[in-house]
Amino acid sequence: MNTPSLHRAVFLLLLAVVTAAFLAVMAPFFGPIFWAVIMALLFASTHRALLRRVGQRRNVAALLTVALIMLMVILPTVLLTAAAANEVTHLVQRVSAGDINFRGYAQQVLAALPQWIRDLLARFDLIDFQSVVGRFSDALIKSGQVLTQQALSIGQNALLFVINVTLMLYLLFFFLRDGETLWRLIRHTLPMERVQTQYLATKFSTVVRATVKGNVVVALIQGALGGLAFWALGINGAVLWGSIMAFLSLLPAVGAALIWAPVAIYFLATGAIWQGVALIVWGSLVIGMVDNLLRPVLVGKDTKLPDYVVLLSTLGGISLFGISGFVIGPTVAALFMAAWALFTRTEHDEEKSKAPAPEDGEPPPAP
Repeated sequence: MNTPSLHRAVFLLLLAVVTAAFLAVMAPFFGPIFWAVIMALLFASTHRALLRRVGQRRNVAALLTVALIMLMVILPTVLLTAAAANEVTHLVQRVSAGDINFRGYAQQVLAALPQWIRDLLARFDLIDFQSVVGRFSDALIKSGQVLTQQALSIGQNALLFVINVTLMLYLLFFFLRDGETLWRLIRHTLPMERVQTQYLATKFSTVVRATVKGNVVVALIQGALGGLAFWALGINGAVLWGSIMAFLSLLPAVGAALIWAPVAIYFLATGAIWQGVALIVWGSLVIGMVDNLLRPVLVGKDTKLPDYVVLLSTLGGISLFGISGFVIGPTVAALFMAAWALFTRTEHDEEKSKAPAPEDGEPPPAP
């Protein structure tokens, strides 16, 4: 019984068990680890440039890169989140006080519709969207009450956010400083050919950079343009609605229109014709063109994924992993296609190598 094959089987079983246990221990810190890896990939070139400037002192270069990320990414995100949260509080207070009445807005839109449209909506049981708006309003009020009553929970969540960000920055320092060493270790450990490992790693880094840079740039531009339009039209909570449009812009094809289009319809239905037309023109030609022009250049060009795959993988990733899913979804889709392309190429090469050599005078087999 004490054979080399048994030794190997027991060792592989032990390896699988301890690997599963390690992944289970690391699972609560998936978010900080994931975003530390993403930031290390995004700022790798910046870190290399700083490393050359500081005379190859790796600790100094890593610290400077982390400080730069804090100034360029973390601080603006925190400030924008705080401003949006402040506007959420004011919005909830106004809804609770009756200054903002979503049911009334829905009734105004319905009253402005032609009778034949209302009859058509009634025939298909679609005219009761007032109740949907009413439920949204009630949910907003209740969320505001919960927000007020559970200040301790909010403080705990804020503390958890600070801990996660701190842990992410801590890991980021080591990923930047020791990234090349870690990559060599992973490359030599994976039971794959070096060419395959390098190809998949290149595909992973390319997709991550394109997805994060492209989607974030598009989202920020669309959110800023949408918030600017709302501010110019005198709509309350421009920062909040701009932030929501930026988040929704992570979804290709639909995105920010889910916010500005209903507002434009309300303007048209209530007689504010020029505001509605201006918002439609701005949303379609300016905000929409940002999505149509920049996203294919920044995202699709490098990922080489069809638009429908990007949309579905983004939606699926967000539903499974939350905000991190807008990166995980397209990355998994790209790796899926890359892995199958490698498999198909390997199978084709093996078939060609096993094919008998052609006799003299016979043409070689078609590739």
